[in-house]
Amino acid sequence: MFTIDLTLKNTPFPLSVQRKSDEDAQALYNQVLEAMRSGNSQILELTCDKQLEKKIGVLSTEITAVQISQKSGAASAGRPPGFFAMTEA
Repeated sequence: MFTIDLTLKNTPFPLSVQRKSDEDAQALYNQVLEAMRSGNSQILELTCDKQLEKKIGVLSTEITAVQISQKSGAASAGRPPGFFAMTEA
């Protein structure tokens, strides 16, 4: 499973959706990058392959970063690499 994380302006936690295949994940990653590069304000509607009922609508001009990662069995659930995550000690 591949996770695509979006970081938004003034939002401390990333928004995430999952894709089953590398090709689908790369396609979504590239779609988000193109929306960010265009500079035009548009709404991106994202769905999740893991949670079919999960839908996200985000304004492209509010995205500050996008990340793609592959979830492995050894990785901690809910902690994508590269993003700060607060945990309770």
